[in-house]
Amino acid sequence: MNASRKGQLVVISGPSGVGKSTILAAVLDRTDTRFSVSATTRHPREGEIDGVDYHFVTTEEFKRAIDNEEVLEWAEYGGHLYGTMRNEVVPILESGVNVILDIENEGAKQVRAAYPDALLVFISPPSLDELARRLHGRGDTSPADVQRRLSVAASQIEEAPYVYDAIVENDELDEAIARVLDILNGQDRTASNL
Repeated sequence: MNASRKGQLVVISGPSGVGKSTILAAVLDRTDTRFSVSATTRHPREGEIDGVDYHFVTTEEFKRAIDNEEVLEWAEYGGHLYGTMRNEVVPILESGVNVILDIENEGAKQVRAAYPDALLVFISPPSLDELARRLHGRGDTSPADVQRRLSVAASQIEEAPYVYDAIVENDELDEAIARVLDILNGQDRTASNL
């Protein structure tokens, strides 16, 4: 890698069920980009591996990291803290490698404040009805949780034009992946749906 040039910090965000994880996996598979593993104070779920799925830390450790400005961005969800540790991102960027964060709107705003040159991309569903269909189709989400997620999604979508550099609609997965890759490669500087 070219260590004389810094890597690009990229945020990929979008509502639950939009296909963000699938798009991220494709982007990581097709580029020389690293994924930043977030830290959380929640306990690991069955099958989750520390350092792979999340860095599992105590609330005290997380708060100490916030106090010491070791956290790039953070938020509280469901009574647990989630965030990106600077030491997960800065050394990779300084080596000339791009880093992708998978975070929500509040975290994206914090990244923008800390790294004004970061590239923020929002993945949107074709419609809230389609998002509801996808969430119901998962089979692991209760009707009440689907409604809660749709409410959060509506707020995220409404705010997206004011936070993100580009909005990519995931109507057809291969097209959405191609669009994100074009944006990351600097071939698509337009922000759709803005």
